[in-house]
Amino acid sequence: MVKKLSLVLMALLLIVLSACSSSSSSSDKKKTIVMGTSADYPPFESVDTANGNKIVGFDIDLAKAVAKELGYKLEIKNQDFSGLIAALGSKKVDFVMAGMVDTPDRRKQVDFSKTYYQSFQVILTRKGTNIKTMEDLKNKKVGVQLGTTQETLAKKVSKTIPMKIQTWDKLNEMVEAMRAGKLDAIVTVDTVAYGYTSKDKTFQQFNAVVDGKTQYDPISAAFPKNSKLAAQFDKALQKLAKNGTKDKLVNKWIKNQ
Repeated sequence: MVKKLSLVLMALLLIVLSACSSSSSSSDKKKTIVMGTSADYPPFESVDTANGNKIVGFDIDLAKAVAKELGYKLEIKNQDFSGLIAALGSKKVDFVMAGMVDTPDRRKQVDFSKTYYQSFQVILTRKGTNIKTMEDLKNKKVGVQLGTTQETLAKKVSKTIPMKIQTWDKLNEMVEAMRAGKLDAIVTVDTVAYGYTSKDKTFQQFNAVVDGKTQYDPISAAFPKNSKLAAQFDKALQKLAKNGTKDKLVNKWIKNQ
């Protein structure tokens, strides 16, 4: 009888342990949020080939700080920029940070956080090309990253200033193409361009001015429509701004360049 009772108790104990394990696993899963990014956009995100191909950058560190503040574990998925909004729609990622600009067209598909950094659009080119303004891009081979506001800007300007626009998935590949003489210029943002002009003195950058106005880019995080995470993100971001964390990251990744 004692033996049978012991077997029963052991069975009950196994059931309890199994339930606890399952509950713990479920809890861990809920505590993980997945961030989509396109790691070809330094200093916001890029692959550090010197350190095990880690994805690093301003967006990455800011996302880690937000996740920590909210009590989540952060998982990062890297893919082409042009597929990030679709990844949100299919729930393959919980949010996106990829130097993405909040635009009316994108708002039809996703929700955005408040702006966490504002950059502006520039022309990146090689020295000696005599390209300094948008008007100088006439009949030139101009590279833009697929699905970006730079693509939108270039196509808009090309209606009055004809240019040979080429769309690329990755910005670093465009830079190599321009280095090889296959592109005359690239339309990108100031912080990204400076990452190249500061290290390679054969490159130069100029503000992309259209109708006398500098073209600003308000960068935000993107979320699926009606995601509760968006409001949580904004609260955490506000706290990180107040306690100086965000400014430290801006200095680390952007201003200290």
